[in-house]
Amino acid sequence: MVEIPSRCFTEYAAQLRRQVDVALHRHVEPGAGCPPLLRDAIAYSLLAPGKRLRPMLVLMAAEACGRSAESAMPAACAVEMVHAYSLIHDDLPAMDDDDLRRGQPTCHKKFDEATAILAGDALLTMAFEVLATQVSPLDVAAACCAELAAAAGPSGMVGGQADDMAAPHVEGDLAALESIHRRKTGAMIRVSLRLGARIASADAEQLAALSDYGDQLGLAFQITDDLLDVQSNEATLGKRVGKDAGLGKLTFPGLLGIDQSLARAEQTVQRACRALEPLGSRAGSLEALAHYVLERNR
Repeated sequence: MVEIPSRCFTEYAAQLRRQVDVALHRHVEPGAGCPPLLRDAIAYSLLAPGKRLRPMLVLMAAEACGRSAESAMPAACAVEMVHAYSLIHDDLPAMDDDDLRRGQPTCHKKFDEATAILAGDALLTMAFEVLATQVSPLDVAAACCAELAAAAGPSGMVGGQADDMAAPHVEGDLAALESIHRRKTGAMIRVSLRLGARIASADAEQLAALSDYGDQLGLAFQITDDLLDVQSNEATLGKRVGKDAGLGKLTFPGLLGIDQSLARAEQTVQRACRALEPLGSRAGSLEALAHYVLERNR
């Protein structure tokens, strides 16, 4: 596999983020029937500065399977819509009760709680409208809708969030923690890759390789996220830090300590990169992205 220098990858990732942002802007342009306050809340959350990790994975997966990134842009926008919805709802007082996200007030703080809930509802449904109307052929659009629904639903992201909220009240171990985050975080990372692969008409071997890579990357991402909550600061992350420990939540540093957590993240990234071998040199950007996720904590 061709190794991409970190500077080249950084520039490439920035280019993809700009393309995603342009596409997302088109989806929040004024439309008939949407109340102005709701539209403003949708735009505020969807267009907030972010890493755009999930949409980048969609685009990179399509390229790794031989299609252009542009062909997968509708699916990239759809997964970012679902991600933005999940952040709005996670930040609500009944959930994680956060007042800062991506360096700015959370949606319910900027607007109000009811508007934030409705903005999240709107983004979730918009995602499936985009897939159903802008992905072709129809059988691929249907497959993408089904996969995204499963990943975001009660056996995926939402179920993982439910268990994460219950975690302070139950006994937990490493297996339980990994189970939570393979759903809460990992399911959306995995499906992002699978959508890009499906749009590119990937074969079974390519789809399996990207799924395995996504499983490992999602876990590595969560481990580094837990480490950042312990080691970073609010100005760098754009959100509150140290809150997981304060809530008594299960975390990797809490169970393993910082050094073992970092070692586990490194091992997981190595497994992610090995999973890409069937894709050859076209998966170089995905390998570089895995190392980028690890470097977030350094």
